[in-house]
Amino acid sequence: MKKLIILSSFAGLALVLANCSGSKKLAAASKLNYETNLKAVVATECAPCHIPEKGGKKKPYDNYASIKTDIDEIIRRIELNPNERGFMPFRKTTKLSDSTIALFKQWRTDGLLEK
Repeated sequence: MKKLIILSSFAGLALVLANCSGSKKLAAASKLNYETNLKAVVATECAPCHIPEKGGKKKPYDNYASIKTDIDEIIRRIELNPNERGFMPFRKTTKLSDSTIALFKQWRTDGLLEK
């Protein structure tokens, strides 16, 4: 009887541990958000044109709401080649890095989180 109780306890413990996964929490915690992952990139790559405090006169991209609203158009334009109409960043001769473009896409995929 004692062996059965011990065996049952180990089986129950194994069942609990098998369903307890830290990877689910890790995946949720690793989603990109505007404040941590995008804000600085936008300030660097979209300035001065889209940052009013730096003299920008284009549509401002200095806040979460405007970036979120226009994310599809932003991604479309940063994926263009420099010789294509609408290419961004304007006046630069090279595209943003693939990793920077991927950052914008991943943020959209992750749900456009602010914080």
